[in-house]
Amino acid sequence: MTVDQVITLGQRMLEVALLVGTPVLLITFIVGLIVSVFQAATQIHEMTLTFIPKILATLFAVFVFGGWMLIKLIDYVKQNFQFLLQVIK
Repeated sequence: MTVDQVITLGQRMLEVALLVGTPVLLITFIVGLIVSVFQAATQIHEMTLTFIPKILATLFAVFVFGGWMLIKLIDYVKQNFQFLLQVIK
């Protein structure tokens, strides 16, 4: 296994991690931003007001995008195993 192959594997790993994590993080970020603006406008600083909507948004995002994320991860693992078989031969 050459250095270029290892770098390619690492790069692909980071790309897949970013691609899979983006929908959940983005939705959670948007909900957190909306809750923060609401708290600043109403001056209600309740701790549960920040966590409950984010948790619900995260669960919703995983429910909606979970199948797609699982397919992407399975494809990535298949590609890694195929690459390892090529390296071993």
